[in-house]
Amino acid sequence: MSAAPAVSAERGAGAGTVTPQPRLPHTDHTGHPYGTGTGHADGRGAAEGTGGTSHPYGSDRAVLAGLNRHAQPLRATAPGDQRPAGDLAALARMTRDAEIIGFGEVTHGSKEVFDVRERLFRYLATRPGDTAVTTFALEQPWSTGVRLDTWVRTGEGDLRTIMREEFQSDYTSWRTEEFHRLFSWMREYNRTHDRQLRVMGNDIGDIGREQYARVLGWAERHRPALLPVLRERYAQLLALPAARDARMKALTELPPAQRRSLAADAQAAHRLLSGSGTGSGSGTGPESGRVSARVVQEALVISQMATMHSLDGAELHRFRDDSMARNTVWWQRDTGERVLAAAHNGHLAYRSAWPQQYPVTQGAALRDLVGDDYVAIGTSVHSAGFLARPGSGGDRREVFDTGAAHPGSNEHTLDRVRHRDFVIDLRGTTGDRTTAAWLAAPRPTFLVPATYVPSVMREPQSLAAGYDVIVHLHRAEAATPFD
Repeated sequence: MSAAPAVSAERGAGAGTVTPQPRLPHTDHTGHPYGTGTGHADGRGAAEGTGGTSHPYGSDRAVLAGLNRHAQPLRATAPGDQRPAGDLAALARMTRDAEIIGFGEVTHGSKEVFDVRERLFRYLATRPGDTAVTTFALEQPWSTGVRLDTWVRTGEGDLRTIMREEFQSDYTSWRTEEFHRLFSWMREYNRTHDRQLRVMGNDIGDIGREQYARVLGWAERHRPALLPVLRERYAQLLALPAARDARMKALTELPPAQRRSLAADAQAAHRLLSGSGTGSGSGTGPESGRVSARVVQEALVISQMATMHSLDGAELHRFRDDSMARNTVWWQRDTGERVLAAAHNGHLAYRSAWPQQYPVTQGAALRDLVGDDYVAIGTSVHSAGFLARPGSGGDRREVFDTGAAHPGSNEHTLDRVRHRDFVIDLRGTTGDRTTAAWLAAPRPTFLVPATYVPSVMREPQSLAAGYDVIVHLHRAEAATPFD
């Protein structure tokens, strides 16, 4: 997952007004210290056994037989593949009852991971009626989502310019040809269809100046008495540099007391607007002067951003993931449309692989908020090339490789299933005790952050505790960057 934007690992944002739903029980397991493997497995056709470890869930042969029973083949990853999409129909059935589908990334920079998610989104976006998934939500700031949403609906601006300006700093991972292709396809679809595809950004690491302008512009037109106070509350934030990279750097370098002051001002602006009563939807506000719900949400996101940057450590990450979940739920309820949410596995899973740093995930918050209306899909790879920033930091990205999965890891066993690439609905394995027990046990699993940090790439995870569905790929290559 990306680091909490530009605030470093030592230093996530505010809760909205979404009402939580009762959380359904989910498999509970405790982790164990990661044990290093010895060498790399070749994966396919490997000998039975997991490095001499004894397992209470039965033999490797029984586990593999169970996985083979439940695995559904994935026939292609490329979005433009013309073969029959029966494999996607199976995956669509696994998610048919969800209003929000989380599709995670095991790395933030692997082509086939991006490809297979786009392929599924294209399939779901073109389903009839209420079964269609029409919003693509991504781990980008709200203001970035607004710019991309405007482009896919109207063609306003130049897509590459938007991506260069927005996908900076901790958000460089998505400045790739694969994402350019996705947004371009959405624009072409919207040209010829009445039902429009949408983009939303649920993250809070930064806010573009145009978002402040929308809030202030609404006040100027509809509630001019609020304008002087709002301008005062946003003055320090608007004094930050105009470019994202410079703005995020400047914000994180402010003294803690000043960051807390910025947060207090942004929170006060949001309270001022939310306390004035809200109108419906995303309009500009009725004649009575009630504040547009969309304006209140945009003010909330500004408050979330400033609040996140006033926090440190685990509380920052807890706040960030909770806010991403609430923003996604707000969008889904405001538009009434189904959403596919794209983020790192570490965000969209129910269980954190790094609980000391990320105590609560976006996936856990989504399950708390909407219950079974959220489904978590995780991706798994036996090996992958990926784009990531080197540990030295900066915007520069390099190509790295995981190498083959170690014996004893989740991926090493998954890769011995008879299908090269496949999908498993983990919820359907509960009646198969041997398979369910294997899926429940934590073991080393690839989880590659946006910055190359090999020491955290193989944390122990329980697949059943983290996800509803797993998409496993034998091999992924690094995504294609553009600068």
